Amino acid sequence: MDLKARLEDLGYNILGIVTKGEEALKIIEETKPDLILMDIIIKGELDGIKAAQIIKDNCKIPFIYLTAHYDNKTLERAQKTQPSAYLKKPYNDTEIQNAIELALIDHQLKSKKPP
Repeated sequence: MDLKARLEDLGYNILGIVTKGEEALKIIEETKPDLILMDIIIKGELDGIKAAQIIKDNCKIPFIYLTAHYDNKTLERAQKTQPSAYLKKPYNDTEIQNAIELALIDHQLKSKKPP
């Protein structure tokens, strides 16, 4: 809820908050967000990395990992999904805003078809 309030203070519209990977997939299908902030450690059969891979394969929505887990094994798994960013907790508002803006710009540029 803290992150939600911080993002809203920065001017972002939050479409939903979920605690399970399966719920994330459902709400993403329903709301079609511009960007996803995904915690790596979430409840359910799908952790954040597995959910993000499904999102990447099926929805083409950019995502940013938020995590307190920065061990090599976790980082290796996360990198394979090609996130737009990987923010280690604790993070500040500037880090969050910069990561979001860069992710959206990068996605927009990659989505444009060459002339």
